[in-house]
Amino acid sequence: MTEDEKTLGKSMAKWGALGAVVAIPVPFIGPLIGAAAGAGYAYYKAKKKPGA
Repeated sequence: MTEDEKTLGKSMAKWGALGAVVAIPVPFIGPLIGAAAGAGYAYYKAKKKPGA
């Protein structure tokens, strides 16, 4: 695994956790959608960087 992949993984985990915490008030499905949205945001941010 390259350094970029490790950084992306950490970023996706961080944003996924934040998304899940923000979505907790929505019963059942909220945290799952929040986590997916957060991880997706981190992936988008990483791929948008120049040279990535």
